[in-house]
Amino acid sequence: MPLPALPRQVRSVLEGAPDALPLNDLLILVDDFVLECASSEESEVLIFQLEEDLQAILHEVVDYASLHQTEIFLAILYHLGPILPLTSVISWFDLVLRPALREPKLPTQAVTYAKELIISALQTTHEAHTEMAGVFRKRLLELYLLDAFNEGSGADVLEWAELNEEERRNRTHWKHNLEDILVKYGNERPEDLLNEINVHFATPSSRLQLLALLNVFTSAPSFSSAAKVLPRLPLMLNLLHSLFFDNSSTVCTIGISLIVKLLPFFAVYAREDLRAMLPKLMAVLARIMCWKERRASKGRMPAAEDIDADFERELEFETNPVLHISPNIEWERLEMTFNATASPPPSSRPYFTMLYYLYPSNVLKFLRGPVSYLISNSLESPYVETWEKALDENEIRRRSENLFREHNCHPLLIWRDAIAELAEPEFWTKYDLSRIISEAPMLDIRNLAVGIQARYQLGMQGGSSQHPENSEYNAMTGLHSTDAPQFLRPIDLSSGKAVISLQDMINTTIALKSNLDLEVVQPSSQWPNTLFSTTSSSSLLEQQASRPPSIHEDQNASHVAQAISGLQREVLLLRNDLNFELWLARENAKHIARLYQDRILMKTAEAERQGLYNKLRKYRAQVISLEAELREHKQQASNAKNKYADWNTELQKKLKELRDEKKSWITEAATLRGAQKETQALFVAQGKLLADATKEVFDLQTQRKEVQHKIDRLRDYERQIDQHIKVQRMWDEDFAKFNERADEIESMKSYCRQMEMRVVSMESSQAEMDDSARVYRRQIQTLEAKLNQEKHKTESPRIPFAQEIASFATEKATLAAANTKLREENMDLKEEVEELRAMMELLKGQHSGRRGLVSEPRSSPILSSFSPSFGSYS
Repeated sequence: MPLPALPRQVRSVLEGAPDALPLNDLLILVDDFVLECASSEESEVLIFQLEEDLQAILHEVVDYASLHQTEIFLAILYHLGPILPLTSVISWFDLVLRPALREPKLPTQAVTYAKELIISALQTTHEAHTEMAGVFRKRLLELYLLDAFNEGSGADVLEWAELNEEERRNRTHWKHNLEDILVKYGNERPEDLLNEINVHFATPSSRLQLLALLNVFTSAPSFSSAAKVLPRLPLMLNLLHSLFFDNSSTVCTIGISLIVKLLPFFAVYAREDLRAMLPKLMAVLARIMCWKERRASKGRMPAAEDIDADFERELEFETNPVLHISPNIEWERLEMTFNATASPPPSSRPYFTMLYYLYPSNVLKFLRGPVSYLISNSLESPYVETWEKALDENEIRRRSENLFREHNCHPLLIWRDAIAELAEPEFWTKYDLSRIISEAPMLDIRNLAVGIQARYQLGMQGGSSQHPENSEYNAMTGLHSTDAPQFLRPIDLSSGKAVISLQDMINTTIALKSNLDLEVVQPSSQWPNTLFSTTSSSSLLEQQASRPPSIHEDQNASHVAQAISGLQREVLLLRNDLNFELWLARENAKHIARLYQDRILMKTAEAERQGLYNKLRKYRAQVISLEAELREHKQQASNAKNKYADWNTELQKKLKELRDEKKSWITEAATLRGAQKETQALFVAQGKLLADATKEVFDLQTQRKEVQHKIDRLRDYERQIDQHIKVQRMWDEDFAKFNERADEIESMKSYCRQMEMRVVSMESSQAEMDDSARVYRRQIQTLEAKLNQEKHKTESPRIPFAQEIASFATEKATLAAANTKLREENMDLKEEVEELRAMMELLKGQHSGRRGLVSEPRSSPILSSFSPSFGSYS
């Protein structure tokens, strides 16, 4: 299609002209233009002119608020994608692609076009655009970090609270689209994306968002390709540095969740890298166990006049000692993400469970002596302080005791120690990802209890009367068959004294941490004021009464900021837990499907095994009966076997004789072929001599005619007459010889025909002998069948013994007659062979007595194959 025609059609479609083409026809024209540019030498000029026209159309015709026009424009750009260079995609990014990714009302197909166009531009392999692709990749990641909504930023949260529903939806859609682009690009080019993330990971304020992005990336179904290269990239080392050095419990919690998700991938796809990384992972576990709860910041602590600042500072230093980063490591520490509230330390339970499942003996050895384990594995301390000062072994021992009480004993602890565990192949070497993810949490007693509870609940569906042990289990676990809701008693704070039952606190904690369904009754539309207070009710009332209104308003504002910061942190952690649980649910579903398939296969194999066992018993009985019959018939069959062996030996001798005779014929045929070649060469030489003689005679005759007038006519005539007579005689003798040779050739042809007939007769006799041998084989098979029949007859006692003897005598007479007949036929064949040999000797004698000008070949039964060549000589 000519270049001016395509922009004109695009303009008419965007303007909605009556004569405009349908969108599908327009896209077909765009595809034709792409094919034309691909085969044209001036493709860059054509693409540049088309882009200029499209940008002019975009500024003149397209309304940015029109979703239909945006969808059409994105479809056109997507179909132009194969020929658009990276620079063009970057120029269209701010004009069309970025607004499209921000618009939540745009159809999904159009958004997919924009994403695929950006991803294809990032995947460019052109050497001239490699640096530009890196800049574009960096820009997208910076947009995700700086332009998208950041849950870890207090300013973004306050700004989010002021936005309306539509603006929130736009920002959420923009962030999700950026995440989708980065994740899809990471699935195609994992190393490039992870290296770019590593560059931005050095900035402390971006680590929380990057960890959230990595969390989404690891939940992608095709993350296995990235898991193979991640342990060898600098990003993995920086993730461990973040867990070593950063003081933000939120970042550490999300980082631990990410490492827990990565460990099964490393176990399946990078086992050697995981084994080399094990001491660092143990050090991370020790750091989490030594983490103390962070106290609230000074601005958020209750106001009191008698607070000793030096004492508070000393108490904080003793509680959370500061570990200085080693000067060999370049790292900027992230102190706190949310500095308004006290935050509990990150939980080491899931991380410990996964490490305990993968390397139980090494985990046990590490917890016995953390410092000695790290030193024995040549792991240097990343701090200025040594491992002895950096790690609190008493705290590690205290927390590990609780963890070990709440976990089952790993079976591998019985069979392997720590050294053998690293030297020998791991037990999970042949496991798939879903199996590792599903089996590891079952070492935790809480998860195991939930599974056992579900199992007993399924067993109790048939009634407690059918399963009396269920009642004991109900009594032990506190389960009841009634579905009546149980409510927690409210707390009265008006009296200035709160009365709380310890059992209610335990029940509430267990209910919140379990996987049971919870129902919140009488929900409140506002957070209670007591949630924001950090002191008791009586002290709060006294402070409110003694303080002026301005201080009271400032304190409420600080409480609101504190609550928002705490809720913001809880939202992040809950979202991280949700993503982790969704990932676990997906992998558990895969594992359940595999187990269900294995169960079906086991049932089928069991049925087949039972059937085979029944057949085996039947076959064993048949073998015993057949062995007994075999012992009975061995004596009867021995004679027949001996006769068959003798007859077989005789046949082998005959076959050997025939093979030797055939070999002699083949040798003779080779000799005759050589003689034939010599004869042909002799004939050719004689023909040349005859031609030379004819030419010489012709030359002499010409010369005689030339000098005939110089010689006396009479004498010349007489001399010529004498010469002519002599020449005539010579010619007559030559012609007589030639005629004799022709007669001899004719006689040889007749002899050849006779020998061909003899050979044919010999071949027919050979075929008859083959047929007779085939008949003999059939007779052998018939005799074997009869022998089997005789065996079956001997099984039934109804046939009298006399009849068996008569049938055996009849068969013996038949075999004797057949043997006599075969001997006679053999004698006839031998006589015929002797006659043929005598005839051949006679022919050889006749042929040797008649040798003339042309030597004839020897006669043989194989001469029939050379009859055409002899016929050509005549």
